[in-house]
Amino acid sequence: MSAIRAGYKQTEVGVIPEDWEVSKLSAIGEIIRGASPRPKGDKRYYGGDIPRLMVEDVTRDGKFVVPQIDFLTTEGAKKSRPCKKGTLTIVCSGTVGVVAFLGVDACIHDGFLALVGVSRLVSDDYIFHQLSALRERFDSSATHGGVFTNLTTTGVKEFAIPLPPTKAEQEAIAEALSDADALIESLEQLLAKKHHLKQGAMQELLTGKKRLPGFSGEWSETTLFDLAQGKKEFFDDGDWVESEHITTDGVRLIQTGNIGVGQYIEKAERKYIFEASFSTLRCKEIREGDLLICRLADPAGRACVLPNIGEGKIITSVDVTIFRPPTAIANRVFLANTFSTDEWLREVSDRSGGTTHKRISRGALGRLKIKVPSLPEQEAIAAILVDMDAEIAELESQLTKTRTLKQGMMQKLLTGEIRLV
Repeated sequence: MSAIRAGYKQTEVGVIPEDWEVSKLSAIGEIIRGASPRPKGDKRYYGGDIPRLMVEDVTRDGKFVVPQIDFLTTEGAKKSRPCKKGTLTIVCSGTVGVVAFLGVDACIHDGFLALVGVSRLVSDDYIFHQLSALRERFDSSATHGGVFTNLTTTGVKEFAIPLPPTKAEQEAIAEALSDADALIESLEQLLAKKHHLKQGAMQELLTGKKRLPGFSGEWSETTLFDLAQGKKEFFDDGDWVESEHITTDGVRLIQTGNIGVGQYIEKAERKYIFEASFSTLRCKEIREGDLLICRLADPAGRACVLPNIGEGKIITSVDVTIFRPPTAIANRVFLANTFSTDEWLREVSDRSGGTTHKRISRGALGRLKIKVPSLPEQEAIAAILVDMDAEIAELESQLTKTRTLKQGMMQKLLTGEIRLV
């Protein structure tokens, strides 16, 4: 056991500064549970103009929530739990532990708890960040059974959190974490904007609605079979691999879950087959630059160009079509983006069959028609979309790093490992 550094002490919530206290939520304020008028939908209670908080509101708005989905009448509010603007709420049923402040006066139903009457010596915003950090503990302490997961009022009252001695220190911690949240939110908004711009560019460039300077003329209609020049080696399915061939090392197996809409997705758990199985099953080796089209929902028809994933031999599963149109007639990045459009995915869905798992056959996939410009125009369009993807990837990397940094800040600031005052 490591020694506790000077000025710190061991407590039930871990090591904290000697001048910090451990306080139960019940000592900070009163924990109340929401209520719901019954029966649901009764016009005496529902359909008025008094907002009632729903989980969907919290997941949509985040820290400050304004209910927009459900409304009660005056009589309905009497049978619910009215709360004031600024009240700290906790989801206690279903997706438990999500915390938010009410942005307006509103009622809460019995899937929420609220912390009211908070001591003037305690920062509401500090408590928000402490409870946000406790979300995993909330979930582990909840009752998991049947359809619902529930947090009890009694259980939440007993939750203990470390509390700095002054409100000023609490507020300094909350401000630092709120600044990190603001940066994360700004990156999320910028990323959403970039995705929107990419979708708009795809809609215009991949349909010919907008032509790039220097290009004109009609686009030609063709099928995937035609682009593959009718050759099976240019348009073939992956391999049927049974579980007994799966191992933890050897020949890499790319599965349907690795294929996103327009992007390759690496999974934490990677699948391989035995080297001997590669020979026994007469597997088809795939290579960097191959266009992989997933025939299995959801959505069927999504595709990506296989990047360099740092593996030796690679194969793919039977529900993935390996598409290798000659580079002299088709740009595979252009095609991968075409296969990411809503129009293409709807077309594939309309031609997919099956009840449990919808999929399109390779034959039906090969007969689908698309319009393509000349190869130089394909390449020019692809270059623009690749640049946009690079911007998106850079923002995603920044967002991931910022989220990680914020997690580290929470760990150090909310336990007093780092002091701000």
